[in-house]
Amino acid sequence: MTSVSILGSTGSIGCSTLKVIEHLGGIRVPAMAAGRNMTAFARQIADFKPELVSCDDETCAETLERELHALGAAVPRIELGEKGLIAVATHEEAETVVSATVGAVGFVPTLRAIEAGKRIALANKETLVMAGELMTAAAERSGAELLPVDSEHNAIHQCLRGETRSEVRRVILTASGGPFRTWTKEQISAATREQALNHPNWKMGEKITIDSATLMNKGLEVIEAKWLFGFEADEIAVIVHPQSVIHSMVELVDGSILAQMGVTDMKHPIQYALTYPTRQQNCLPPLNLAAISGLTFEEPDTERFPCLSLAYTALRAGGTMPAVLNAANEVTVRAFLDGAIGLDDIAAVNRSVMEEHEAKPAATLEAVLESDAWARERAIIKLSRSASAN
Repeated sequence: MTSVSILGSTGSIGCSTLKVIEHLGGIRVPAMAAGRNMTAFARQIADFKPELVSCDDETCAETLERELHALGAAVPRIELGEKGLIAVATHEEAETVVSATVGAVGFVPTLRAIEAGKRIALANKETLVMAGELMTAAAERSGAELLPVDSEHNAIHQCLRGETRSEVRRVILTASGGPFRTWTKEQISAATREQALNHPNWKMGEKITIDSATLMNKGLEVIEAKWLFGFEADEIAVIVHPQSVIHSMVELVDGSILAQMGVTDMKHPIQYALTYPTRQQNCLPPLNLAAISGLTFEEPDTERFPCLSLAYTALRAGGTMPAVLNAANEVTVRAFLDGAIGLDDIAAVNRSVMEEHEAKPAATLEAVLESDAWARERAIIKLSRSASAN
């Protein structure tokens, strides 16, 4: 593997990916895409010299050119919006595409990369949540390989190496429990934006951090696990593991449990995905087992964290229901971050939107995008009504 394109290069996963590439050496980055952080993007372009880049719009492109001129760096070809993301994702020189955009914006570009037969290092879980059937069918046709970057699914991928499907009873996703693991339901309902963004173990972007606080992130991972590994809802369990040392587990039919352990740093699963099926020395310190005071486990409390139950409901309903849940959740998380609703309103609005939706087959791009747009509109309407009532 000698060339990698990156969707979402200025985000947490994107930045860590570039650090891994620097550590490994010998890897080109022919194309990169970012959203609106043009100062950081210009520095990355100056360092890695891609021939194609993408950003949100003309304003961002103008800013990017100014930033590059200030750095004395060459200006590559610049594309915009979804067209630009697709151009980066399907760049002919890229062998691997790191899909690290946040939310549904990465859906179509990742699908196009799959159709082009690229290896996908997938950090954008929303892609499989929205359209797992569509994505996996496209990968089967093109021969594209999907390798998970999420630490939990990456751990399961490692645990499944050498095991046959018939030997596995279930997979077990570990959850840190987020910042509100020990809070009462009443305390959670009054949580502030700053408290919700204060994750105890991981440094992540805002959206995924809020999803971790509500356990929606784990729910989305449950749905993603079905499409990555072929397990049904009853074969995917969640256990709260506050130390985040065990990243996930696989239980075999004979009762044995295989667990993948490591330091809490996303550079490990990123490097695994980039170098698979080989392993190379990484730039992280080894896990110090002697320094671990203990490993504890708890059942998730779906009364305090109802978003997890909503995800299981969506997975069992199938079809377009997961896309509807994902879209509603993106809208409600944004509303919470903007101070428009409380943390517990996220689950309430998500549930309400799901209850109005009749799941349809999700075998086409049009069906998925239509359901996504419908759910966003319904969530916005419900938020507007709630604001008017208050």
